[in-house]
Amino acid sequence: MTKTLLAALLAGSAAASLLGGTLAAQASTHPIRWNSGGAVWSTPQTAVDSFVATGEVNDRGLAGGLARSGWSREEVRAGLSKSYTVDLAAVSRFLYADAGIKFLKYATASYFPFASMNTYAVQALRSAILKDAADGAISAVGIMGALPVDFRLADFCNTYSGAQNICAEGSCQSGTAQCTSLFSWYVFLPACIQANQVPDPLDRLSSRRGMW
Repeated sequence: MTKTLLAALLAGSAAASLLGGTLAAQASTHPIRWNSGGAVWSTPQTAVDSFVATGEVNDRGLAGGLARSGWSREEVRAGLSKSYTVDLAAVSRFLYADAGIKFLKYATASYFPFASMNTYAVQALRSAILKDAADGAISAVGIMGALPVDFRLADFCNTYSGAQNICAEGSCQSGTAQCTSLFSWYVFLPACIQANQVPDPLDRLSSRRGMW
């Protein structure tokens, strides 16, 4: 391993930690603004948290999103709360690499910051994932709660379809809402991040040396 590569890896980890600290005091109050044609409804984080904690639905946008998810309410509830063990540095390596940036762009096809839209979609979603991963675990509701700004699900102007790209291919029923809905996208998101996190190359090098 060259000194240049080592320095780059260390810099990436440091940048991720700094980013997490900078965004610690920021959070979206309305992580889902349902934007379809002339209809706009903002679902607050408190409504999502209440649903995950109790199973009760007290927000019409949330109710509609669940009905269009392709899954039962209990399936979505379980998926949103499920926790996945991750390593912050390993997640950071993935999300800052070319493959990770491509993943984030693909993941924000119709769901992105309310005001800036696509302009900072990659940065905003990445910051939420890293902030949630800081304690060594991530979940869909955790990532949602860590969004730095309000996000909208856009379906307008013949540009955005309101459909999301589900990262877990083969895990949804083709041609149904399971493969395009926002809640289905959220349910699979943390599992895909866990599967794609990049281990420390130095650890692998050390393991190989131990075999010699």
